[in-house]
Amino acid sequence: QVQVVESGGGLVQPGGSLRLSCAASGAIYSLGAMAWYRQAPGKQRELVARVTRRGDINYSDSVKGRFFISVDKAKMTSYLQMNSLNPDDTAAYYCKVQDFRIMTDYWGQGTQVTVSS
Repeated sequence: QVQVVESGGGLVQPGGSLRLSCAASGAIYSLGAMAWYRQAPGKQRELVARVTRRGDINYSDSVKGRFFISVDKAKMTSYLQMNSLNPDDTAAYYCKVQDFRIMTDYWGQGTQVTVSS
């Protein structure tokens, strides 16, 4: 049984910052990529940031230079530091964890981020 739990969401004013955390636990045979996605109401879920198994990092163009992803492999935890937030960043943020050995992805339940004055 694998659990993926996000935390750190909340309400923040435009220009503010938040740090999201994603902790994976349970039977993950080989930790692969860890990624953050987001989904705003009425829109499709989109990739925000990803760290591959090799350590390569990708960001969506909309967050490049403002958001920063990091991973602590020993803790199977990823972090998403979000700076200079604006209302367009309002969404439910989801964490995805890959088990590389069995090529299976696990999702968390999401954490809500609302940027509003």
